Amino acid sequence: MIPLDLPKDWPFKDTSRLLSAGRQRFWVIDTGPTDSPTLLLLHGTGASGHSFRHTIPGLAKTFRVIVPDLQGHGCSARGATGRLGLDAMAADLWTLCDEISVQPQSIVGHSSGAVIALRMAELRPVPLGVVGLNAALGEFEGAAGFLFPIIARGLASLPFTASAAVAFFGRPAAVERILAGTGSPLDPAGRAMYLRLVRDVDHVNGTLGMMAQWRLQGLLSRLPALEVPVCLIASEGDRAVPPQVSADAAARMPKARLHRVPHLGHLAHEEAEDGLSGLILDCLGQG
Repeated sequence: MIPLDLPKDWPFKDTSRLLSAGRQRFWVIDTGPTDSPTLLLLHGTGASGHSFRHTIPGLAKTFRVIVPDLQGHGCSARGATGRLGLDAMAADLWTLCDEISVQPQSIVGHSSGAVIALRMAELRPVPLGVVGLNAALGEFEGAAGFLFPIIARGLASLPFTASAAVAFFGRPAAVERILAGTGSPLDPAGRAMYLRLVRDVDHVNGTLGMMAQWRLQGLLSRLPALEVPVCLIASEGDRAVPPQVSADAAARMPKARLHRVPHLGHLAHEEAEDGLSGLILDCLGQG
């Protein structure tokens, strides 16, 4: 868990707090008018709530915006063992919503955060539906689909593995290569935030634990029965989750729409000046 002596310029530090919810402890950004409808924003694997730093201002004019660091990520604790899989994470995030007495009108998720948003919408009604940014709704193909979760489980179980990963990846050049591989190289400030994350052993442990427990097959099989409105935003330059993944998923859901964004990469909301807030509001009928 990243120490809470965050830099003064860490995004929305002054509107964030630590909250206990069930068996988890979350670092939560809470901003916007408290008497407005609520939006829940969920970042992807390996990131933190900071990734919505450009998105939040445009949304907070209309909504109360709640942005937790996912379990084991950023400043949120890893929590109970075995609760970093899709079903447990979705259930524990609803527990967090109950703790702060909010019922999100919509859940906006990036990458794996979009997958969690869809699972949450299966568990409870979400009136305005789900918005997915480069939603990670595809399985790994071929041998990678078999080996990736096994490798992740092995890494997560070995002592000192996270420390070794921090030593290997916790260098500016390594972070630049990782981000460039997503199609979103980011500016120096954005790269510095990810460098801080990958230098934190607890954050890396949480990321590996989530990877090891991740299972998509059940949710993917239920997509045709999902009645919630869904808006999938896919970046043409995404090198991590190709836009065809969103196109294929949208075609399987009865109330899904697809928006393609040219040029930007997997972290499109961190590249765009408005964090894609305008497009998100359009998806929600608030544009």
